[in-house]
Amino acid sequence: MNIKRPDLLVVGSVAVDWIITPKAEREESVGGSATFFAMAASYFTSVRLVGVVGHDFPKQSLSDFDDAGIDRGGLEIDGEGLTFRWKGRYHENMNDRTTLETHLNVFEKFQPRLPDGYEASEYLFLANIQPSLQYEVFEKMVSPRLVGMDTMNLWIDIARDDLVKVLSKVDVLTINEEEARQLSGEHNLVKAARGIMKLGVKHLVIKRGEYGALLVDHEGNFFVAPALPLEEVVDPTGAGDSFAGGFMGYLARRGVSPNGASLRTAMIYGSVMASFCVEGFSYDRLKGLSVAAIQERFHTFAKLTDFSHANLLD
Repeated sequence: MNIKRPDLLVVGSVAVDWIITPKAEREESVGGSATFFAMAASYFTSVRLVGVVGHDFPKQSLSDFDDAGIDRGGLEIDGEGLTFRWKGRYHENMNDRTTLETHLNVFEKFQPRLPDGYEASEYLFLANIQPSLQYEVFEKMVSPRLVGMDTMNLWIDIARDDLVKVLSKVDVLTINEEEARQLSGEHNLVKAARGIMKLGVKHLVIKRGEYGALLVDHEGNFFVAPALPLEEVVDPTGAGDSFAGGFMGYLARRGVSPNGASLRTAMIYGSVMASFCVEGFSYDRLKGLSVAAIQERFHTFAKLTDFSHANLLD
């Protein structure tokens, strides 16, 4: 008997990046927040993708979406425009990067359109787009069970009121350390988290790159997920979006437990998918993964912080 998995709708950018790292370079590297999110989440639940691309978007990537079981009925293809393109150079530490070029192209006038049935998706993730557009999408939804969202420094700076309006409606906010500090006005992450929760956020995830991620639940409890120590990071682009995909994908598959255990487990699965993502350019390492490979890495993460057999002091 086939059991229908809950639908997870993601709305965000689909792009073509030009990535330069200290060791390698890829000129045509498909990216975008919705791309990484959808590829990561597709291993856990059925995913619907809403975005826009131009006529130059690689057909192979459309096939890859199909192979991953992603419903791209909401991915608009503009036959006359060009896809959103970003060019960036990563520094030696692979954490810091410099934006060299940004061409919004068709993404500049992006207006999310939900095909029939998409508004009834049980789970929604509002990836990094203008807060006003995020709110418009939220308003079109019919009683989603869980709503997550991401944002960026630009919107915190120029559209704070619209952003706060959306934050009061969502269940989970995922942002990085810099954004958390900017949004809260606090440098200390604990104080920053407390400040953001006061804006109406029910659950907060602060992504910390190579240092893992921090969860604060609706009761104010903290949980820290580690990052996997890797000998070599090929391309950090999309790690945060892949984390969000694994996180939301797991919650869509299992639901949110009253005691918060599912949120903590989702944090680890998010870290698992991010660790795969950074091992290759674009979503190369997110293609064709086996359930066994995902589970094996999940157990590897679990061992990183397992001290259950440690002895107490005499």
